[in-house]
This record gives sequence, C-alpha cells and structure tokens, in this order.
Amino acid sequence: MSKGKDVRVRVILECTSCIQKNINKEKKSTGISRYITEKNRHNTPNRLELKKFCPYCYKHTIHAEIKK
Repeated sequence: MSKGKDVRVRVILECTSCIQKNINKEKKSTGISRYITEKNRHNTPNRLELKKFCPYCYKHTIHAEIKK
C-alpha cells in the first residue's frame, strides 16, 4: 500500500451566508465562521457541505468546503 496519498484529508468548512453578507454589505459581520474536519477522499470526491452552527449569524447555516 502506498502511503503517499492519504485516504482521509483535512478540509476547512466556511459559512456561506457570512460570505454573502460581507460581499453585499447588508449587515456588519464581525467574522467568518470556519470549522476544520476530515473527509474520506474515496467516498466523497466532491466538495463537502454540512449544516453547522455559525456564531456570527446566530443560526445553523450551510458550511461549504474551501480550498487551502
């Protein structure tokens, strides 16, 4: 077995609604919520999207995977 490419990789999840608020300048946001997690590269080859709590929006929002 090759140890060069790991099956599990670390990914960063970022709040999608905080990004939209910063671009549109609708509300003043104090920051962007980010989570770090792992995913299995073989089972989920696409970008990961999870519903997590955002402390800046004060609600559960969709957090999408971003590039490192």
